[in-house]
Amino acid sequence: MPFIETISYENAEGRLKEIYDDLIQSRGKLADVHRIQSLNPETIVAHMDLYLKIMFGKSPLKRYQREMIAVVVSATNNCAYCIAHHAEAVLHFWKDEAKVKQLETDYTQLNLSEKDMNFCHLANQLTRHPSGTTKEKYLQPLKNLGVTDREILDATLVIAYFNFVNRIVLGLGVNLEAEGAGGYTYD
Repeated sequence: MPFIETISYENAEGRLKEIYDDLIQSRGKLADVHRIQSLNPETIVAHMDLYLKIMFGKSPLKRYQREMIAVVVSATNNCAYCIAHHAEAVLHFWKDEAKVKQLETDYTQLNLSEKDMNFCHLANQLTRHPSGTTKEKYLQPLKNLGVTDREILDATLVIAYFNFVNRIVLGLGVNLEAEGAGGYTYD
């Protein structure tokens, strides 16, 4: 049960109902992370715009990399809601439940490419100790692998976005939907 009042789909009216209907049409269903913002409907629109640009917009990062980073940030923050949603997305791409489960619990034990492992390290570090994230230790290893500044920027945007969302979810008591995390459009 959320810690604050929310407006259900059945009780939504006016602009909020329009926003809910748009979300269902574009994403496949309405998530509780959106419903938690129902008292201020325009923030849902701004939130979705940011989410879609960071997670689905044109980027040199692959979709699976963005979802992988989302899971690492959410696991670092112990945000079960976001882990469930974004692990489901990673599973869509990886098609390997054991590998996804390992990503959720300890990514360092995975056999990832050096580039992906370094993105995971950056996600973990920037979430745990943002002021201790140095160019030499966390960015240079990526650059040495040929990762562009644009890729580093986009990875950092994913990391920052999920720290933002994790705090909404954890701070306002958003629980996983009764029907679970699946059923969204991932591509």
